[in-house]
Amino acid sequence: MGFCVCSWGLGTPQGFLSLLFAPSSAAAKMPSPQTVASGPELHSPREPVAPQIPAQGTWRASSEDASSAHREGLRPGLGTFRRAFSKASQRALGCAPQEDPGLLRRSSRFLFRSLRHALDDGPAADQTQATTGPGVAHSREVPSKAMDGVRRQSSTGAGPAELEDKSVADLITERKLLAAFEQLRHLETRLVAEKTSRTFEQDPTGFARRAMDVCLHYDGLAAEIGAIVLETLGPDGVDAAVLAELARVVRAEEEAHPEPPADGDFLRTPRHWRQRWEDAVRRSAQERVQQASAGEAPGAVEGAAGLAQLLAELGGLVRRDLQKVQLEVHPAYAAAGYPAWEAYLRAFHGAVAQRLQELAHDARGCEQLYVLLDWASNVYGSPDFLGSQDLALPSEPLPPLLAPDVWARLESDYTSFLETKIMSCFDGILQLEQSRWVAAEAPDVLQGHYHTPLSIDVHMLVAEHVKAAGAISAELEATTLQICARALGLFLRRFEKAFLESGAVSEPNLCANINACEEFRTHLLARFPGSLEELEKPLVAATCAFQKRLLQGLQGDVQPLFKVLCTKAWLTQDVLQPLLDKVVAFAGHLEHVVRPRAQETLQEVHRYVVREYLAQALRPRERFRGVERVSGSQKMGLDAQAIGNTFQGLGSEATWLGRAIPCVADILGETYKDDIRRHLETLIGSYPDIRRDHVLAILALRRLGRHRNQHLLTHAQDLLRAAAKAGGPGAAGGHVLFEEIEVPPSMDVLITCI
Repeated sequence: MGFCVCSWGLGTPQGFLSLLFAPSSAAAKMPSPQTVASGPELHSPREPVAPQIPAQGTWRASSEDASSAHREGLRPGLGTFRRAFSKASQRALGCAPQEDPGLLRRSSRFLFRSLRHALDDGPAADQTQATTGPGVAHSREVPSKAMDGVRRQSSTGAGPAELEDKSVADLITERKLLAAFEQLRHLETRLVAEKTSRTFEQDPTGFARRAMDVCLHYDGLAAEIGAIVLETLGPDGVDAAVLAELARVVRAEEEAHPEPPADGDFLRTPRHWRQRWEDAVRRSAQERVQQASAGEAPGAVEGAAGLAQLLAELGGLVRRDLQKVQLEVHPAYAAAGYPAWEAYLRAFHGAVAQRLQELAHDARGCEQLYVLLDWASNVYGSPDFLGSQDLALPSEPLPPLLAPDVWARLESDYTSFLETKIMSCFDGILQLEQSRWVAAEAPDVLQGHYHTPLSIDVHMLVAEHVKAAGAISAELEATTLQICARALGLFLRRFEKAFLESGAVSEPNLCANINACEEFRTHLLARFPGSLEELEKPLVAATCAFQKRLLQGLQGDVQPLFKVLCTKAWLTQDVLQPLLDKVVAFAGHLEHVVRPRAQETLQEVHRYVVREYLAQALRPRERFRGVERVSGSQKMGLDAQAIGNTFQGLGSEATWLGRAIPCVADILGETYKDDIRRHLETLIGSYPDIRRDHVLAILALRRLGRHRNQHLLTHAQDLLRAAAKAGGPGAAGGHVLFEEIEVPPSMDVLITCI
């Protein structure tokens, strides 16, 4: 009868792999046999066949060597093989009812005897051999001769003499992988040849037993390869010679089984040891990565500090392992022409990515999210993470450490938490400022300017978060800038309102706040161009509000002093000097304000003084006639000179204000009435914002005749219309003076109009 592989459930090596690597839990559920029949194994023909009862149902013998004892748990036991073949025998009974069940049971017992490794050569073995019955000896006679013939071929001239007397199991146990593979390869070749020559035509079960014996030993060799890989990065490591031999065995298997045979012979089917080696490398990397958080339950990481410590341990472990691969493991594999660096690099990358995905799922809060993003971008993603720039890059780029959707979710969650955090930080800054106001702390003077901690606090807050976000990605940096700009804009409005309503309003504090706003404009906007334009309006509004309140304080002090101007007492007393003294004292604070804002404020004070002086002159409390009018004109000229000199000394650049008071004084004191027309033209040309009411009030000071007043008023109206066509206030550079002077109707003005 021809032999059919599928009739024994042994169609593919994968069947044996699945049986060989069956989960221990499943094996535990199956009853273990109470007795194990002895039988021959793969050993040298010169070694006497001595069946022995093993002390335990393990696939390999126990060794006194510590490393062998450590590997004991990684290899399948004898009970596993027996149960595997029992299942195969049961399937065979179902497919080939014509076979003798007794023969199958005897074949099963023979197979397990052939797989058992002799523990020793003691008297028990001799007794077992002596008591073996003829039937059992006959049942193992044919396969034993066949295996001995192959072993004899493989041992003649195949290697050192000490390997000739060792079985395949011994060679695998001693990690002489290449020698074990060569013996299995010779046995495989012999079995295939005998099958081709129809040697087993009358005994197909004999071929099945011997073929399964070879397959299980192949799988045992593959399991040893996996065990070596798992031990490579352990504390004891693996010798470089063993790694080199492992690489040669994998390549030898690929050369021996390059592709599936055309006849479907499972013995010659590729066993894919390279793939199994890569799988073992991935399992090793996953186990090593999990060791970095072995003491942490999922979701048990407390705070950003705990997560940072866990990631630091993870990074240190991965760095040490990959450095070991680079310095020790890769050279050993490379010596056998087997590249290992890229496989380990990709394995650890995948393991770290999986662990980071788990941590990302449990991350909570702004700090933890940032720790994850920062570690992925700046620690693990750093070129010097492994401490070497000379590493060979993988042939294909590594995939992202975090999937794009996970990364986007982390950034989105981070920015949401960040917005809340930044708003909270600005609340804290406002509270600090309010505590300073309550304590009535005066601002410091740094580099000649009033300074408030507000500027430093805001600069540090924005710069810190923007820099941190920029270290992760440009997109996150831009988003953080937008968050900071919105938060700062809202803060400025709240800060302005809270300060102006507090009792801490004073010239130094107002000047310090003006300086802070100017620093925000010159530093923040200049440092992040194109990103903080929306801050321009809130900053300008806050600066103007502080300047306005500063001027209001001065106006409240000097306004009563203007009331004595243009009176008869004014003609004989220097009532202007006290007003100018207050202006000079006020300007002393402006020296500690940054120049652009200080100059703006000083010019505004200059304009205010000239405007209020003219307002008093155009609506005098007392009328001057004759000599008093001339004296008043002269007094106004002296006051205009004093005002001009004072503000010029303070540094005011508003020179356009210097002609207003002298022109009115010239009209008031002009003795040659025809020249009044010329003075009026100068006044209207210098200040296009002057109105007809102002001209009437000025003419009312002189009390000219009706015809002259009408003539001058008509000429003034022509000049005003011409100025309006030329652009109104814009013709004088946008300066405004008379427009803000209110001239209420009076009897003198009415008489002048009539």
